[in-house]
Amino acid sequence: MDPENGISANPIKKESWKTVLTLAYQSLGVVYGDLSTSPLYVYKSTFAEDIHHSGTNEEIYGVFSFVFWTLTLLPLLKYVFIVLRADDNGEGGTFALYSLLCRHARVSFLPNSQVADEELSDYKKDGIVQQGRGIGSRLKSTLEKHRVLQRVLLVLALIGTCMVIGDGVLSPALSVFSAVSGLEVFMSKEHHKYVELPVACIILVCLFALQHYGTHRVGFLFAPIVMTWLLCISAIGVYNIFHWNPHVYQALSPYYMYTFLKKTQRGGWMSLGGILLCITGSEAMFVDLGHFSQLSIKIAFTSVVYPSLILAYMGQAAYLSKHHTIDSDLIGFYISVPERIRWPVLAIAILAAVVGSQAIITGTFSIIKQCSALGCFPRVKIVHTSSKIHGQIYIPEINWILLLLCLAVTIGFRDTKRMGNASGLAVITVMLVTTCLMSLVIVLVWNQNVLLAVCFIFLFGSIEALYFSAALIKFLEGAWVPIALAFIFIIVMYVWHYGTLKKYEFDVQNKVSINWLLTLGPGLGIVRVRGIGLVHTELVSGIPAIFSHFVTNLPAFHQVLIFFCVKSVPVPHVRPEERFLVGRIGPREYRLYRCIARYGYRDVHKDDLEFEKDLTYSIAEFIRSDKSEHGGGVDLEKVDEKMTVVGTSTANCEGIQICEDGDSAEVAGPSELKEKHSPMVQRKRVRFVLPESPKIDNATQEELKDLMEAREAGMAFILGHSYVRARRGSSLMKNLVINVGYDFLRRNSRGPSYVHNIPHASTLEVAMIYHV
Repeated sequence: MDPENGISANPIKKESWKTVLTLAYQSLGVVYGDLSTSPLYVYKSTFAEDIHHSGTNEEIYGVFSFVFWTLTLLPLLKYVFIVLRADDNGEGGTFALYSLLCRHARVSFLPNSQVADEELSDYKKDGIVQQGRGIGSRLKSTLEKHRVLQRVLLVLALIGTCMVIGDGVLSPALSVFSAVSGLEVFMSKEHHKYVELPVACIILVCLFALQHYGTHRVGFLFAPIVMTWLLCISAIGVYNIFHWNPHVYQALSPYYMYTFLKKTQRGGWMSLGGILLCITGSEAMFVDLGHFSQLSIKIAFTSVVYPSLILAYMGQAAYLSKHHTIDSDLIGFYISVPERIRWPVLAIAILAAVVGSQAIITGTFSIIKQCSALGCFPRVKIVHTSSKIHGQIYIPEINWILLLLCLAVTIGFRDTKRMGNASGLAVITVMLVTTCLMSLVIVLVWNQNVLLAVCFIFLFGSIEALYFSAALIKFLEGAWVPIALAFIFIIVMYVWHYGTLKKYEFDVQNKVSINWLLTLGPGLGIVRVRGIGLVHTELVSGIPAIFSHFVTNLPAFHQVLIFFCVKSVPVPHVRPEERFLVGRIGPREYRLYRCIARYGYRDVHKDDLEFEKDLTYSIAEFIRSDKSEHGGGVDLEKVDEKMTVVGTSTANCEGIQICEDGDSAEVAGPSELKEKHSPMVQRKRVRFVLPESPKIDNATQEELKDLMEAREAGMAFILGHSYVRARRGSSLMKNLVINVGYDFLRRNSRGPSYVHNIPHASTLEVAMIYHV
């Protein structure tokens, strides 16, 4: 357990079999719902227009053979046995792969990266590329030298991310609408078209309204439904196989794929866009990895989901092979269900379709949080819905945006064929991006032979490229939707990332030198008032321009100044004992410190009381352990860059202990610094209890006493409020991106999460205009 916030730091490690099986059970309702409902629409989408029955079984067998081998090669072989192993300390998804690559090669566009971050325990957990003259080493150096290649890698990751978000819009619409379309078997077309759309919209609204309950509750609610659905389609499949065509197993031979394409030619190739839908939801296995664990996801897929799907598709093929006269409009799942049980199966199917949408919605929340933490998406409100697993989150703004877009697609299309075309393109694009990034991970992270990466991208990339071409040809028939959605989201993400980068570059170029600080003297040329002044900055070195701006306009500052930076590092979690980097700015008597709090993209920022306590502790522990003397001839610019790793107060049992108010009030000793209080004034008592063994010199004791007095007087938070504008002479495109796009996003996004935990009475905002 993480002592800092009481939740599991890595839910994958040290799991009992009971925990694994529980997670596997939950994953049925969250991860596999979408994949499990694909039998509802695969055959119907495949036979919609492009291919027709010819009176023989070649088309039926060919389609089933494609379905079988696609499910075997992509979800089973690629994801379960290979891609799931490329987790980023328990987290999955496109950005997890990008994060891995950024840690093993200097290709990140994160502006405030530090060498000290590379010493984090989980930073290079998977090893590093071996030094030498190998192809892997040359590939690494090539990526590090060329900014264009780094930008291409970032754009590739953003495309994959945006397609996941697009799929979060399309998959719920397709699953729910396909399930509701089963009503056409029971009623006339005139009545059906008036009932289908309202029912689908009501179900979608209810689905998104449930999201705030969290993955844990939703998983236990949905898992029985998916389990029932899988058992149901398995039983129906077995019945159809033995009742209609026990020899349908012959279609497992890849020979039927060849005869299918040879006979149908262009029509067969275009029909691959429908066959592709059999793997809709496969990417959720990797995207939702942070909500569960590798082993639980593998067990659920190999033991329950995969065999159930194969039996379901085989059963449909067996039924269709004996019913060549069925109208193509009626081809689908429901026509193969025995008449006596169609109504209960329809009810289960609708429930399963609702559950099926959960997988990609959950994955969308996960991947947007990763992007936001790494500065590639505007900040949004993130609600953690589980006290045990970090990855289980809910994002209100994204939830309602997905609902509106989902309703728009459902009302606009009203057709499973066009929805299927759109969803298929989104799914296969994510898979192609994953394949490309995985090939780099194999070489740069796993240190494997480049030939293995070539084989990986050739095997899976060629299959996915074939499906991608078939999906893209349907551009005008619905496939334009994921491209349009991805285009909008990638513009938002790139504009935010570009504006954030330019803002940071302005901070770096305009930071104040240490020499300017020295000219002010220990008093800094201003009145030093009691208390701690916490100056928020995004700089990891140097003094921010906001400091000189403030001093110029208000010549008074606190007796202790801390330049505080909250930064995200490309790891899921930062351990409590490695949370803070602390250093000194200028000579000791200036009482100026720098503190960098490092958070992974899955970490939870703490409340203000715990935050203040840990921050004060980190400075005090730094003072106790700091042995440097800044005398003459010392380059203070280099001293400023030297930082010491200090953990949180809850992660360290040695060193300074903090006692507040009534904590151990009667205990006193020779190594204890204690603040004397007037009996007439009720004030918060703060004491640092020092360890007995080391000898604390007078200068250190005096510095600790100053910090203690300042902490008792209170902490004030000075936040910079920057208005970013394009400088004069900038191009029209830059003016649009900065003055319109980035400004709009900044004004409508949330502030940093830690700002919400700061008491408003102690906050002071200082505004500046940045001309970038």
